[in-house]
Amino acid sequence: MSAEATPEPPVIRVVRGNPTPVQVAALVAVLAGGQGAAGQDGASTPSRTLWTARSRFARPRPSVGPDGWRASALPR
Repeated sequence: MSAEATPEPPVIRVVRGNPTPVQVAALVAVLAGGQGAAGQDGASTPSRTLWTARSRFARPRPSVGPDGWRASALPR
């Protein structure tokens, strides 16, 4: 049994214009370089720091009760 290999469809398709081979190579290099190490195995994720955590900027919930309005105006 001989199984013929079917060609895969192109990943990048030029819709308009007539790019030169150099321009296509530059585009492929940029797209391949954007993957970085995460694109190879897909396991590594960018680490988040506390500088970007939204919870740092959120105020605590106001006190519940008859004098809750007074506690909401107090400094943190």
